[in-house]
Amino acid sequence: MSTGSSNDIQLVIITGMSGAGKTVAIQSFEDLGFFCVDNLPPTLLPKFLELMKESGNKMNKVALVMDLRGREFFDHLFQALDDLAETSWLTPQILFLDADDSALVRRYKETRRSHPLAQSGLPLEGISQERELLEELKGRAKQIYNTSTMKPRELREKILTEFSMNKQSIFTVNVTSFGFKHGIPIDADLVFDVRFLPNPHYIDHMRPQTGLDEDVSTYVLKWNETQKFLEKVTDLLGFMLPHYKREGKSQLVVAIGCTGGQHRSVALSEYIGHFFEKDYHTKISHRDIKKRKDSTTT
Repeated sequence: MSTGSSNDIQLVIITGMSGAGKTVAIQSFEDLGFFCVDNLPPTLLPKFLELMKESGNKMNKVALVMDLRGREFFDHLFQALDDLAETSWLTPQILFLDADDSALVRRYKETRRSHPLAQSGLPLEGISQERELLEELKGRAKQIYNTSTMKPRELREKILTEFSMNKQSIFTVNVTSFGFKHGIPIDADLVFDVRFLPNPHYIDHMRPQTGLDEDVSTYVLKWNETQKFLEKVTDLLGFMLPHYKREGKSQLVVAIGCTGGQHRSVALSEYIGHFFEKDYHTKISHRDIKKRKDSTTT
């Protein structure tokens, strides 16, 4: 089992309606020990992420405010989020702060500030434009706080409660070997059949061994068709895993099956599990490795 770097890193993107409480939010994250940046232009997000990745544990809790004060860069935010979804080392949390129009208008009147999009100076005009612009981003947010009836203290307490511990779910990739003659694992999300590969069972000294033994593993992995299979399956999983993670799945079970679940499936599960352990929390298991029943194939 290996723990990837993504488990240790929190990135919260704070956005939402102007006047909904982003200033209180960023101050609350600062109190929680987050490295905070207010009004980061989305065009700089990729470069900032590079700094995070290179810093090791020095920037493992980061909160960024992105809003329409940087509206000339705002269109780039969606592309930056799409690019980030393709990475395996980090999944951002989007915290969207919202409030009813009447609450926002009242706050602008109380502070005597003008809305950044209200060219005529009427707050409701800017609020309507902003709400339309932010509609897609709100749809991507996992957490939406409506602060219409919240006092600043209540918003602060909510954030401290929600983010005081890293509640970002750990996405686990479970790679398990199995034997088809014992049935397909009922909890498998993806099943790969490797019975087409050369079988070590027919080599006398390997028959009592398993894919955990070096000579069996070497035998299974040496064939061109094995290498081609591993190239294709790791490429496929490398594409799919970030998307499963982004959709909020807590785990993915990848089942590799041969006939008896002792030789080929074991060796390949070990290879695939270790292949992804740098970027994901991985677990490798072998369901049928101890089921040594009389058979002619494994």
